[in-house]
Amino acid sequence: MTENEAKRQSFYDIAVVGAGHAGCEAALAAARLGFRTVIFTVSADSIAMMPCNPNVGGSSKGHLVREVDALGGEMGRNIDRAFIQSKMLNESTGSAVHSLRAQADKRRYSQKMREVLENTPGLFIKQAEVSELLFENDGSIAGVRTLSGWEYRCRAVILCTGTYLRSRCVYGEVSEATGPNGLKAATHLSSSLEAAGIRLLRFKTGTPARVDGRTIDYSRMEEQKGDEQITPFSFENTAEALERPQVSCWLTYTTEETHEIIRANIDRSPLFSGAIRGTGPRYCPSIEDKVVKFPEKARHQLFLEPEGLYTHEMYISGMSSSLPEDVQHAMIHSVPGLEKAEIVRNAYAIMYDCLDPAQLKPSLELKTISGLFSAGQSNGSSGYEEAAAQGLIAGINAARKLKGEAPLILDRSEAYIGVLIDDLVTKDNTEPYRMMTSRAEYRLLLRQDNADLRLTEYGYEAGLISEERYQAFLRKKEQIKSEIERVRNTYVGTGEEVQAFLERHGSTPLKSGASLEELIRRPELGYECLAEIDPGRPIYPREVYEQVEISVKYEGYIRRQMQQVEQFKKLEKKLLPEDIRYEDVGSLRLEAIQKLNRFRPRSIGQAQRIAGVSPADIAVLLVYLEQQKRKHTGHGER
Repeated sequence: MTENEAKRQSFYDIAVVGAGHAGCEAALAAARLGFRTVIFTVSADSIAMMPCNPNVGGSSKGHLVREVDALGGEMGRNIDRAFIQSKMLNESTGSAVHSLRAQADKRRYSQKMREVLENTPGLFIKQAEVSELLFENDGSIAGVRTLSGWEYRCRAVILCTGTYLRSRCVYGEVSEATGPNGLKAATHLSSSLEAAGIRLLRFKTGTPARVDGRTIDYSRMEEQKGDEQITPFSFENTAEALERPQVSCWLTYTTEETHEIIRANIDRSPLFSGAIRGTGPRYCPSIEDKVVKFPEKARHQLFLEPEGLYTHEMYISGMSSSLPEDVQHAMIHSVPGLEKAEIVRNAYAIMYDCLDPAQLKPSLELKTISGLFSAGQSNGSSGYEEAAAQGLIAGINAARKLKGEAPLILDRSEAYIGVLIDDLVTKDNTEPYRMMTSRAEYRLLLRQDNADLRLTEYGYEAGLISEERYQAFLRKKEQIKSEIERVRNTYVGTGEEVQAFLERHGSTPLKSGASLEELIRRPELGYECLAEIDPGRPIYPREVYEQVEISVKYEGYIRRQMQQVEQFKKLEKKLLPEDIRYEDVGSLRLEAIQKLNRFRPRSIGQAQRIAGVSPADIAVLLVYLEQQKRKHTGHGER
């Protein structure tokens, strides 16, 4: 190396490529765990940017955010700082699918996250485009090189490139090589990834138009207010501390005129003309997709969501599109309340490169390149929340690798994060992956309300949960346990006060004494309303009361699901050798050999979830493991 080349080098422990939601969590985790970390962004003003919807959480995604918080991540705390409306979704249904959602002030969210990054010791922000990966002689990661030629030597790299890799934004006949929101695309790194033998996919996503709120007729729409009682995303916060004035969202619908405009111009849509070659998200389709695929529907919901307190811009949720500008004007003006709406930003689709996540270990490290991790939309997922969850796990595991420790791997019975990552690394993902409650088999156990009870121990062991927070968590656990025991052993009699209470609530009178636990289980009653006939109730936080109610009311269902988890765990604990040659395992079908070689599952349980691996193949693998066990222990030898 020449003296000049040596001057063009910097040294860190971990490099994070990209400063979106995955990158921020990855970099914060790595730095907080004691590693000198550099995070790259194409623009320092776009840190934690929300290029699409101005909200965090929602169905199943709210679970992910609360899990990130329980593990010691930042997204929950940050949205608590920046929300302008908070709402618990699905409250009319079971607690398993309750999901917290918050509208964000997009600028404040970005500013506050950048503030956290800039004030984290050992974390450094660099505005530069990473163009190349660097490798050691043994093929392990050695660092990255930027477009200017500067080298950043490090022991681990985390790719969090979002939708920037060779990105192209399209609407109508307009096609530009830009990243989201008109930012610079990352045009060089894809070639370096391909040269390293990494398989790339080409995906696409889209975003709706934004309109000027001053030109909207809200009288023709339904107002959607936030909750009166706020539920924080972060378990560190209280509802009282987060009280603030909230803004409204608004509900309207497309019309038959909207649909006619779209049908008449469908040939001008890049989605249908072939101009867009990337695969889009099935569960977040464009408005033209909806009209074509669901011709029987007379209307589709549209939500008008504020982008922040600093602006009049309103996001038209449900109207993602890549139609030409004139068609966008016409269809927007056909919607009740938007007849005179002025468009601030046109809707567009964006195509981008991402990794085939089948190349990843459950730790999110590349199977073939030691020290190289990937998280977020880099892995073919969609959504801020999915990205943040992966970023946190990748950051933790990069740090643990440098410490020589085993990775943190959450399984499907422990967290939505476990479901998310397991799905990414064991399934053929041919479209952007979106988290949904239906993907979680054990969703009664994986509720958003108990994320701290499930995961705080992991966050504490990893080093991201402070001692003070951990002790508060232990107190909460003890309070829940103590109160469940109390209601189980506290009885009420058949006195007039109790019978009158039951009558008022439409509940059957008592013929003999009953425990509070028995009364809580009645569908028409609950823990909260029993306070009237429960004078000995201790004063605990609302979150403790909530856990008592759920634990008692759904005890039978929870017990059954825990029994299912025990069976699941048995197969998860049967680990497959990392160097296993499936070709040498007799009686496996050819398709199974091909799929097992491609995904390299960690356990029998994971192998079982790979499409193309049959129950008969699993039986063969179980026999093989038993034979190997006997061979190594000497059992059965003569």
